[in-house]
Amino acid sequence: MAQPLPQPIAEVGCQIVAHEYYSLCYHEDHEQAAWVFYELTQAEVKGGWNRSNDFREDQNILTGSAALADYRGSGFDRGHLAPAADMAFHQTAMSESFYMSNMSPQHPSLNRGTWKKLEGQVRKWAYARNALWVASGPVFKKNLGTIGTNAVTVPGMYYKVLLDTAAHTTIAFLMPNQKCKGSVYDYVVPVDSVEAVTNIDFNSHLPDEEEVEMERSKNTDDWPLTEVYIEKFSGKNGTTAKRCKGTTNAGNQCKRRTKNASGRCWQHE
Repeated sequence: MAQPLPQPIAEVGCQIVAHEYYSLCYHEDHEQAAWVFYELTQAEVKGGWNRSNDFREDQNILTGSAALADYRGSGFDRGHLAPAADMAFHQTAMSESFYMSNMSPQHPSLNRGTWKKLEGQVRKWAYARNALWVASGPVFKKNLGTIGTNAVTVPGMYYKVLLDTAAHTTIAFLMPNQKCKGSVYDYVVPVDSVEAVTNIDFNSHLPDEEEVEMERSKNTDDWPLTEVYIEKFSGKNGTTAKRCKGTTNAGNQCKRRTKNASGRCWQHE
């Protein structure tokens, strides 16, 4: 992993916890992280580990993190801020992603819909660009109440901020905590807009002039929504499963994955 950048700076009282594969800033008043921050590289996007689903309280939180029971029957998903799919490259990383400190109450239609699409697009960009820095978290504006005995805040919105240090470019997204329609592009905002609603400084390590220039525009031209085929690892042993070279009846490349030496799945051998 590359030398970590300075973490986002939040103007709130929160505990910073450095897990092995991502950091977070836990906001006790809301019983969730104000931000999570990590690097995502091309090699890591290839994954290899299945979901562990070992949801558990984070013993690193001095005041105690939210609990599984807080979400039970609430109608909201345990939404990962650092997605499990981003942490599929190592057993420990995958397991760390299931700390309750990494969860936030997301509307099911958001968590399983446009937010999930955005998470997938982030992995495509990380794969194509070799590496990205990712910051993600809730926005405590127009909140939707609380859940559980620990009074976990249901945020009104969520953000994601991406930085490509090699290309000197950044992009940010804001989505309301509800069903979101359209393209992820519909939710692109200047980084400044995210900083304004969160009181978080995301790129404090940059020279002032560069930071201002990068953060004041939407900058979608640098972030095309192109399809990228990601050659993933299959299984915990890192064996590479490649996309089948065969062709379907419709003339498209087969979507199955295979470890056959021929490069073809069972149907196209």
